[in-house]
Amino acid sequence: MPEYPDITVYLEALERRILGQELKSVLIRAPYLLRTVTPPIQSVEGKQVVSLRRVGKRICIGLEGDLWFVLHLMIAGRLHWSDKKKLDGRSVAIFEFSNGMLTLTEAGSRKRASLHVASGEGGLRSLDPGGEDVFAMEVSGFAEILQSENHTLKRSLTDPHLFSGIGNAYSDEILWAAQLSPLALTQKLSTTEIERLFQATREQLLQWTDRLRNDAGEKFPEKVTAFRDGMAVHGRFKQPCPRCGTKIQRIRYAANETNYCPRCQTGGRLLADRSLSRLLGKDWPKTAEEIE
Repeated sequence: MPEYPDITVYLEALERRILGQELKSVLIRAPYLLRTVTPPIQSVEGKQVVSLRRVGKRICIGLEGDLWFVLHLMIAGRLHWSDKKKLDGRSVAIFEFSNGMLTLTEAGSRKRASLHVASGEGGLRSLDPGGEDVFAMEVSGFAEILQSENHTLKRSLTDPHLFSGIGNAYSDEILWAAQLSPLALTQKLSTTEIERLFQATREQLLQWTDRLRNDAGEKFPEKVTAFRDGMAVHGRFKQPCPRCGTKIQRIRYAANETNYCPRCQTGGRLLADRSLSRLLGKDWPKTAEEIE
């Protein structure tokens, strides 16, 4: 799922192309995509784009008349830009501007991307899960939010009601950089550990935003993926940790997985994968050395 770095780079690319341009028409090809009926989708047509904004993992495009259309790409939604009118059979939505065309595609069978049309700041706020921006707070505010409930670090970092724009991929990178276990409980963290996590969160998000920005250059970002070269742990199961060389491990749950270094983050202890550890029982290895 596109997260803070990906959404930021998408917005910068869109701003260069559509800010001040007229949205001439909108074609919705997939009925599941549009989640609102008021205001009607036709109300955005013929309006000029006046602003762009990120709300969590959502891309918000502001138009004349205090209207917004809000895109949530979810896991498989991706945006594409063409300077010319170019139809793509894979597109689930087509936004024709006065200077080009923005299309939305969604791969896979689980169609979860969404488009909302909102009116005014109130309508936009109703779509905001409420997570705070880590760049708009000090470490004390970060600590207060983090420890407001006693959850695992992985869960708290990726909770859109707590923090804005952090998902599965970059939370892995943040926790590796902070050298903290994804299953550590938030209310048991020391002041030093919270400070380290706060610093790592900001540094990783900025670092990856800069990398993606440099990769895209002046082109529209087309290679948006959760698995990127240069990541320390995410998507690198059984590959060596870039810091200590230990094989990266993972925990799988539902449609997600958590990747971590057992030496750097958990003191050499392997975290139990629910399904696999239940299957292996006493044969489940307890330390990184047992699987070397």
